[in-house]
Amino acid sequence: MSDNLKDILSNLSTSIDQETLLLYLRGKLSEEKKHEIEKQLLQSEFDEEAMDGLQEFKDKEQLQYMVEMLNRELKKKTEKKKRRREKMNIKDQPWLYISLLILIILIALSYIVIRRMLNG
Repeated sequence: MSDNLKDILSNLSTSIDQETLLLYLRGKLSEEKKHEIEKQLLQSEFDEEAMDGLQEFKDKEQLQYMVEMLNRELKKKTEKKKRRREKMNIKDQPWLYISLLILIILIALSYIVIRRMLNG
């Protein structure tokens, strides 16, 4: 199985190791071990629903394909959001600081000139 599938399975349940979950999905565990895992998965509704969904796949190659496809889509969406966030960030740009400094100097000079004109 690919590492992507193992990564997804590791997020499914922290109390059961990845290899055991893979063996459970393949049906290669003893009845006693299956019962123990099912008992642990029943403690969380999310874990139970996720395992039910994973068990619906008869062909484990199809399961691996779906996981890879989901990972690609997720990566595309997160990259898109990351690029958008980077566009919104103001980077350290010297021209921006220089422009602000010039603007502050012009405002200060304007204030001084106006004060002198009103007093004089």
